[in-house]
Amino acid sequence: MSGRNFEKFVDLASKIIAVGKNYADHMKEMGYAAAKVDPVIFMKPTSAFIVEGQKIEFPPGCQNLHHEVELGVVIGKTAKKIPEAEALKYVAGYTIALDITARDLQDKAKKEGLPWTIPKGFDTSCPVGPFVHKDRVPDPQNLKLWCKVNGQTRQNGCTKDMIYSVPYLISYVSNYFTLYPGDVILTGTPAGVGPVKEGDVIEAGLDELSQASFEVAKSDA
Repeated sequence: MSGRNFEKFVDLASKIIAVGKNYADHMKEMGYAAAKVDPVIFMKPTSAFIVEGQKIEFPPGCQNLHHEVELGVVIGKTAKKIPEAEALKYVAGYTIALDITARDLQDKAKKEGLPWTIPKGFDTSCPVGPFVHKDRVPDPQNLKLWCKVNGQTRQNGCTKDMIYSVPYLISYVSNYFTLYPGDVILTGTPAGVGPVKEGDVIEAGLDELSQASFEVAKSDA
């Protein structure tokens, strides 16, 4: 991991791999059944990344945009078919992230049995906060994450409530996709997801370690 500037992980990443249905309270609020045997995995392109100072945009055709706050795991070295017990050795650090979702487009895709690529992967759909070195996170399963919209708390969860742990997810994902330095795994969202509109300000935080704020704007398209 030496020689790489993980503060700029958004420039290093080759992909963003996201996990759905990883908190029981969120599954309940969305009307999902009990957890499946395997994690739900989907992907976002790196063009989805934005950092503080950039705005979240509605994708074309979307009228119902939702926030989902998540722990982001930044990979530190190439990982392929990694045992769960070894998984944290491949982590460079962590970040707070938002999985911005075009909920109406996602609902339509679900009904038609289509992929979630556009509803989840459009430009600006992955706002991220500052990088936190793994040495500052002794236990990734004991981190509070929160989301506020216009100063009002919407989400307030803890990674201890994940169905699938960070080591498990790294191991599972690495069996299917080789992970490269800078790649980010989004680990799912707790309950409280909800809509945002043009002009709203979304704040997200990971304990006091990584915080960021983003304004919502309409797309120019």
